Amino acid sequence: MKALVEAFPQHLREALAIGRAAQFNIPSKKFNNVVISGLGGSGIGGKIVSQLVGETCPLPIICTNDYVLPAFVDANTLVIISSYSGDTEETVAAFHEAREKGAEIACITSGGKIAGFAKEMGLNCIIIPGGNPPRSMFGYSAVQQFYVLQAYGLIDNSFEKSIENTISLIENNIAEIRATTKSVAEKIVNRIPILYSEAQYEGLAIRWRQQINENSKMLCWHHVFPEMNHNELVGWTGGDNRVAVLMIRNEDDHKRSQIRMELCKKLMGEKCDTIIEMWSKGSNRIERTFYMNHVGDWLSIDLAELRNEDAVAIPAILFLKGELAKV
Repeated sequence: MKALVEAFPQHLREALAIGRAAQFNIPSKKFNNVVISGLGGSGIGGKIVSQLVGETCPLPIICTNDYVLPAFVDANTLVIISSYSGDTEETVAAFHEAREKGAEIACITSGGKIAGFAKEMGLNCIIIPGGNPPRSMFGYSAVQQFYVLQAYGLIDNSFEKSIENTISLIENNIAEIRATTKSVAEKIVNRIPILYSEAQYEGLAIRWRQQINENSKMLCWHHVFPEMNHNELVGWTGGDNRVAVLMIRNEDDHKRSQIRMELCKKLMGEKCDTIIEMWSKGSNRIERTFYMNHVGDWLSIDLAELRNEDAVAIPAILFLKGELAKV
């Protein structure tokens, strides 16, 4: 897993090349909405990209992580099916429902059933490199979300420059990234991490949580500002040093949310002695998000090493899949 994290900038380069070479057949009909269906490492790219394009995409984008699709899905819905293996049980079920509803379907996968269906039915499909843990292929799958939306005329190609800038940003700051994540990992390795971000970066916070869960084999949770001020903040009455707070901070976090974060640090600090802020780098939200994604990946690897855990192994998930296959 460590080598795959190290290769993230190269993954982004290759993802751009794959997306630029992709060919699409786009129907002339009008679309009313977009649904992105995917689970885990295959689904988080959709969540993150849907937030990143939310201010420019003219259509609402809904992300689903389930067997079923929203009732509104119909012939005027674009459904993006994202399954790295192509065999994800829930996503395959969502694919069939999309077909039954007559939706326009575009797929992002490395193979499996989804690739077979797409080829058989003549659907738009981007094939990405296979054979690795889905969560390690985030760079490939997330970038293709942009390309699908661009192909359907929902966004422009300005994201490409941002991805290119992110590659340079990461490579120019990798020594700082590694020093930071190693230091933070040492401080929180024996705690339960609580992740906080501003609402527009929730997808990033979810990604960090997922990576800490799978790579580091740790329980972890996340919440966002300002929503956490209306519920979880009161829960801090029972807070203590069993937890550690990581705040994902960005220059473009809402001004009022930044004030809230500063005030909440004081309240949390009365119960917990480990509150760490981690600031993004980048000139726009895409750059900040992909940069911090890499920071979170390294943090999960450093935690795994400190805990003597195999970052690749996912025995609990494999057990669950094996038992489900019997039913």
